[in-house]
Amino acid sequence: MSEQKTIHIAGEWRPADSGASREILDPADSTVLAVVAEGGTADTNAAVSAARAAFDTGPWPRTPVAERAALLRRTADLLQRDRERIGLLESRDAGKTLEEGRIDVDCVADAFRYFADLVTAEGAGRVVDAGSADVHSVVVHEPVGVCALITPWNYPLLQASWKVAPALAAGNTFVIKPSELTPLSTVVLIELLAEAGLPAGVANLVTGAGDPVGARLSAHPEVDLVSFTGGLASGTKVMKAAADSVKKVALELGGKNPNVVFADACATAQGFDTAVDQALNAAFMHSGQVCSAGSRLIVEESLRERFVTELARRAERIRLGRGTDPGVECGPLVSAAQRERAESYVASALAEGAVLRAGGERPEGPGFFYRPTVLDRCHRGMRVIREEVFGPVLTVETFRTEDEAVALANDTEYGLAGGVWTADQGRARRVAGRLRHGTVWINDFHPYLPQAEWGGFGKSGTGRELGPAGLAEYRETKHVYQNLAPRPVRWFAG
Repeated sequence: MSEQKTIHIAGEWRPADSGASREILDPADSTVLAVVAEGGTADTNAAVSAARAAFDTGPWPRTPVAERAALLRRTADLLQRDRERIGLLESRDAGKTLEEGRIDVDCVADAFRYFADLVTAEGAGRVVDAGSADVHSVVVHEPVGVCALITPWNYPLLQASWKVAPALAAGNTFVIKPSELTPLSTVVLIELLAEAGLPAGVANLVTGAGDPVGARLSAHPEVDLVSFTGGLASGTKVMKAAADSVKKVALELGGKNPNVVFADACATAQGFDTAVDQALNAAFMHSGQVCSAGSRLIVEESLRERFVTELARRAERIRLGRGTDPGVECGPLVSAAQRERAESYVASALAEGAVLRAGGERPEGPGFFYRPTVLDRCHRGMRVIREEVFGPVLTVETFRTEDEAVALANDTEYGLAGGVWTADQGRARRVAGRLRHGTVWINDFHPYLPQAEWGGFGKSGTGRELGPAGLAEYRETKHVYQNLAPRPVRWFAG
């Protein structure tokens, strides 16, 4: 396969219909990492047609569940076989550390195995008691049809797996559009699905920009479901475009995630060290380019100075560099535009009265690097508090009472995730129960489980990924009512 043939339709790799291509840059030094096809409307229409034909007349939707699950498990094995190669590719393309790239591959394999296990454990349907021995009534689940899967640039392979694995487990066909910034690992995933034996036309890939590829997928009348992970502005466009054809829509649109630290969590030296360490992890993992990043530190007032001083000291010591270099803890941002976005938020915060405690600058040298930044003395009127930065920028707010902490944590249009740190188990349960966020961690931050649903409240999106609900997104529910002893009802005299 030549470097420009990254569009996969009906089992064949091809260049863009227009002949256009795009350079993929290494964010660590701005050099060209690869060249991919720049798909457009014609490519998207062809991919949807292939997926439609594969669903309507192909074998996959009618393949027994056990065989579909076996293919998912073979794909997981292939991912593990190529772990080092794919992890390196993910590191180079997205800018994350090599170890993060390797972990991502492991998590992707776990997702494929989880959904394989989930569908094989199900029965033939839910029998419904109709109140008569002459009636057999059952609720069954069927695939939605053609799915449009639109994935983000920060976790390209991981987010693809959260959509591809349940879509295939349910018996759907799909067209996937990865971010135009980080498409390379998705190309590999499609290669591995073919190697695992997936029939031609089931998995289709169009590399290209959100407009026109994502826009056309969202509006295409032959698409039955669109699943999108990305920013709020793009997500609302997807929802509007999908409305005319009344297709199913699942959206994960990021968050502005609070990390609430009560003073009692830091009453011991170990507790203090752990809370500070986890606050760094929450905010600066993958340079803050994480939808669930704990970018809002909400710390009890009595603890603030001690906590923020130590936090800033450690933030200044975070080692930046190319993700494949030994000892590097934090890589670059994905693009020059993303770095400029972070810089603009920091500048506006400082103009509005925030106090810079760490970072706030570009290091010398090539690449899209930005120092992990801690902004103290922040308040709810600041733009940096209310909007998602998606960069290595941590803001600090304070509270005095439990009620105030909850009010601050919930004072956001988003509701994806949040953390609570306290030694008081009663308080932990109370606060977790009051937070309006889809995932709440108690004395931890960032772990997720493939068997537990992921998604948010408010403007963090609609629907859920992972868990049983993540599989349900890719299904239609049908009630089959069978009368075993039909006879006239004599409703009309006749």
